[in-house]
Amino acid sequence: MAPPSPRLVVPIDVKKKAWEQNHSLHNRWHPHIPPVSEVEEGELFRVEMMDWTGGTIEDNNSALDIKNLDLTIPHCLSGPIRVLDKEGVPAKPGDLLSVEICDLGPLPGDEWGYTATFDRENGGGFLTDHFPSATKAIWYFEGIYAYSPQIPGVRFPGLTHPGLIGTAPSLELLHIWNERESNLAKIDPSSLKLCEVVHQRPLASPPTARNCLLGKITEGTPEWERIANEAARTIPGRENGGNCDIKNLSRGSKIYLPVFVEGQT
Repeated sequence: MAPPSPRLVVPIDVKKKAWEQNHSLHNRWHPHIPPVSEVEEGELFRVEMMDWTGGTIEDNNSALDIKNLDLTIPHCLSGPIRVLDKEGVPAKPGDLLSVEICDLGPLPGDEWGYTATFDRENGGGFLTDHFPSATKAIWYFEGIYAYSPQIPGVRFPGLTHPGLIGTAPSLELLHIWNERESNLAKIDPSSLKLCEVVHQRPLASPPTARNCLLGKITEGTPEWERIANEAARTIPGRENGGNCDIKNLSRGSKIYLPVFVEGQT
């Protein structure tokens, strides 16, 4: 008998923005963001996800959405997911979580993606001097292949990867991050040169409540205000994994992540 289909633990409505979802998403790291679902050790399950901007980028020929992207929105994450062992005991700090990615792919009705370059005045990049303006190319999927109307004559097999995956930090680790990154933010970036464009980019992105999504926590409550003003942004990779952007983190790969908060990933 064939095994049952993987259980869907985080559903997504591809027609809605991240902040409109019925199943709460989050875009910050904090140990007090409550889990939205739970899984058991060894269980095969399915998580639906949004693009990193939470549906802000649109399927069209204009790059204005890239140019004007509010960079306090990314990254919109599915979870947290509580992990239990076969006896029902939650993962605990000091454990090593092994996550195997069995499959990846676009959701029905959402079979497209994009590549882009940020505008010099909003995000920039290492090639800003060569490409100072925002650009965008839409890619449509045909099975494993991708093609773009903006880049005619190109068709290639895409290697889909989640981009960002990680575990929740402990309060102690969160405070280490915030202190470390607040010190970076105080440095005058114009004193540093890397390909002559570092002065265009912030050295760190400190916590901000602007566009903060905290899952099940109700916006405007004292709890939300406290967490929103100390929760870490998701832009850099850190000790918990985070923004990896490793193309090899795809179908058939396995990643090992440290557990810092009981049960929470």
